[in-house]
Amino acid sequence: MKKYLLVMSALAISFGAAAKLPPLSDEAKAKAAEAAAKTAHGNKVADFQLCKSREKVAAHYYKTNGKGKAAPTATPACVDPGAYKPAETTAAAPAAAPPAAAPAAAKPAAAPAKKG
Repeated sequence: MKKYLLVMSALAISFGAAAKLPPLSDEAKAKAAEAAAKTAHGNKVADFQLCKSREKVAAHYYKTNGKGKAAPTATPACVDPGAYKPAETTAAAPAAAPPAAAPAAAKPAAAPAKKG
């Protein structure tokens, strides 16, 4: 009974502390979105690496032990997600512009010079 009361009081205190936190700033929201994007890209890379390793293992199996066995079923090809590209902060600027500036935003922007 004492453990139950202790746990319930700890939960009540933690919920009270969480209710008093200020809302996130725009910078914190942007950092959280960037971290979520990096995590999502990392998951895509991990899925690609897993797919490639499965193909390698299956190829080795059918090369060595798969003689006389049924052909493997067709699976979708592994898709390389490429390098991580952070979201442009300037992409939000045309959306905030007034409607009169919309034709100017339709023009293609010059490609940034590569740093090397």
